[in-house]
Amino acid sequence: MDHGSNAVAPLVREPANFQHRTNCDPHADNVGLRAHGPLFRIVGEASAQLGRDYVWQAFGYDVVRKVLGDHENFTTRPRFTHGDSGAHVETQFVGQISTYDPPEHTRLRRMLTPEFTVRRIRAMEPAIQRLIEDRLEMMEAAGPPADLQGLFADPVGAGVLCELLDIPRDDRGEFVRRIRRNVDLGRGLKARAADSAAFNRYLSGLIARQRAEPDEGFLGGLVREHGDNVTDDELKGLCTALVLGGVETVAGMIGFGVLALLGQPDQIPLLFEGPEKADRLVNELVRYLSPVQGPNPRLALKDVVIDGQLIKAGDYVLCSVLMANRDPALTPNPDVVDANRGSVSDVGFGHGIHYCVGAALARAMLRRAYQTLWERFPGLRLAVPVEEVKYRNAFVDCPDRVPVTW
Repeated sequence: MDHGSNAVAPLVREPANFQHRTNCDPHADNVGLRAHGPLFRIVGEASAQLGRDYVWQAFGYDVVRKVLGDHENFTTRPRFTHGDSGAHVETQFVGQISTYDPPEHTRLRRMLTPEFTVRRIRAMEPAIQRLIEDRLEMMEAAGPPADLQGLFADPVGAGVLCELLDIPRDDRGEFVRRIRRNVDLGRGLKARAADSAAFNRYLSGLIARQRAEPDEGFLGGLVREHGDNVTDDELKGLCTALVLGGVETVAGMIGFGVLALLGQPDQIPLLFEGPEKADRLVNELVRYLSPVQGPNPRLALKDVVIDGQLIKAGDYVLCSVLMANRDPALTPNPDVVDANRGSVSDVGFGHGIHYCVGAALARAMLRRAYQTLWERFPGLRLAVPVEEVKYRNAFVDCPDRVPVTW
C-alpha cells in the first residue's frame, strides 16, 4: 500500500467491538483494520465523543512510537471545545500528570521520580511478598476451583497501591471498592460520579492528615520534600492518576498473564531461570498483552506529516498500544509469547515524556506474583475452557473471573 505524501488516508467506519479482546488477543476486527495501513482515519463512537468528523487511528509501531514521543507537536491535555486553547487545567484533571504538558509536566514528574527509585521499590518488596503469599493462602483455602482474578489478581493489584499510598488497613476494603465501581463502565454516570466524589473526599482527608503529620510513605515524602510547592489538589490528582493507572493495570496483567502462560506453558520455567530471564518474560508479557490498549488521545498542536499523511492542527490521534506491540515491524512472530526473542523496545508502558513512572514497580510486582503463584501451585490450570473466561467493561482490559484448579 502506498503511504506517500500524496496518498489520502482511508476513512473507515469504526467496528462496534474492535477494542474488545478475544481472550489474550486483539479482536478479529483489528485484522481488517490493519489492512488500511499503520495510520488511517476512523469515524464512529470515538470521533463523536471527541467532537470531530473523524479521528486518526494509529496501529503501526513506528507511527505510535513517533506520536507518543512527540510532545512538541501533540498534547494530551483535554480540549473541550474547538476554541479552547487548553492553557488552563480543568479542575478534574489537576495533578493528573498524564494530561500535562511541559513545563508543568516536568515539575510534577521530578517530584514523582524519587518515589519510584530502585531503593524505594526494594524497600517495598517484603510487603509485596507478604501480600502475595497471604492472598495465595486465601485462594488455596477457597478452592479448588477458585477465582484467581477475584481472590489473587485484584487484591494484589489494589493492595500494593494501598501500601504505596499508606492507606490504613481498616480503610482499604472500602477504598478499593470505590475505585472499582468508579471504573466500571457498565454503571451509569450518576452512580460512578457518586463513587468518585466519595473517593475524592477520602483522599482530601488523607492529604490533610499527611500535611499535619507526614509519614515515610509516598504522600508523606512529597509533603516533606515539596511542602507548599505542591497543592492539595495536585496531590489528590497524583494519587488518582497512580490508583487509576496502577490498580486495574496490574490486576489485568496478573489475570491475563496467567491465561497467556497457561496457553504457552513452555514459558513458565523461565520464571525460575534467574532474575534476567524472569524479567525478560515479564517484559514480554507486557508487550504481548498490553492491557492499556490506548493511552490518552493525542491532539495535534500544529500541522505535522506522519507516515506521509498530513495531520492538521486540531486533529486527534488515537494510538493502539496493543496493535503496535503486535506489529511484525516491531518483532517477528509478535502473536506468541517468547521471552527468548531479542530485545524489544515495545510501548507497553508508553513512550516519551508520559512513559509510566511506576513501570519498575509494576514489573517487580508482576515477577513476584507469577513466581510465587507457580511455586505454590505448580499444577495450576484453568477450571473452565478459556473461551468461557469473561472480561470487564472498564478503561483497562482485565478478566472478570479466572476459575482455576491445581
